Amino acid sequence: MSAEIIYGRELSNNIRERMTDEVAELKKLDVIPQLTVVIVGNDPASLSYVRGKEKASNSIGMDSNLIELPENTTQEKLLELIHELNVDPSIHGILVQLPLPDHINEDVVIETITPEKDVDGFHPVNIGRMMAEKDTFLPCTPLGILTMLKEKNIKIEGKHAVVLGRSRIVGKPIGQILLNENATVTYCHSRTHNLKEMTKQADILIVAVGKPGFVTGDYVKEGATVIDVGINRIEDGSLTGDVDFESAKERAAYITPVPRGVGPMTITMLLQNTIKAARQLNEISQRSS
Repeated sequence: MSAEIIYGRELSNNIRERMTDEVAELKKLDVIPQLTVVIVGNDPASLSYVRGKEKASNSIGMDSNLIELPENTTQEKLLELIHELNVDPSIHGILVQLPLPDHINEDVVIETITPEKDVDGFHPVNIGRMMAEKDTFLPCTPLGILTMLKEKNIKIEGKHAVVLGRSRIVGKPIGQILLNENATVTYCHSRTHNLKEMTKQADILIVAVGKPGFVTGDYVKEGATVIDVGINRIEDGSLTGDVDFESAKERAAYITPVPRGVGPMTITMLLQNTIKAARQLNEISQRSS
């Protein structure tokens, strides 16, 4: 067996074509979805990433705005800016690029963004709504994973999903999202005993541990779907995932590559959340007028 490779870039392009039509429909209502991204500091990788978001937004007809703040920006000044963005009716989505400098409390910043514009899906209100299976903004990378599975018609209900990693950004939310889709979910992490025995039970294996090549083929159940969320830059400068792709693809039925796998889906889901926010905020505005 050699797995079918799920290319997130190709899926993203197809989804963005549909989004272009959605944006065009909103423009007929005089609503132009706008995403504002705030970055503090001049980390080259973060700057490149947020400019990629800006380019993607513009490619489907959305407006985007990048606000660059110096490294020494105080937490107070950042919170003041967020309050201004919260009340600006032309802005539908707010994203503060993480990580932030050490002197700024990330939790306070995330909780200051109004939940209705939290297109990153990290506000406690949106996380709570996800847990309660209510309509909400789901975190972008987990939502991208869910979308990949559905776009490829990979059955989730009744399947055993094993999530390797328990971060707030990926591990915890993707487990809850798959549980909401009626999968049976097991979380594994650095303290898990008999890890290989656990992962080999997975029909769907999600790997997000930040260790290049950590999951080899002998961790994978024959016929499983393997979603590699890891992005690691190794000594030769190339990018690789948390899964040893060559050995794992010989056992899996489906597998994502790194790069061109989950990464493109994350940005696409950010755009999707922003379009959703624009639609919802417009409906609220119409009801109150």
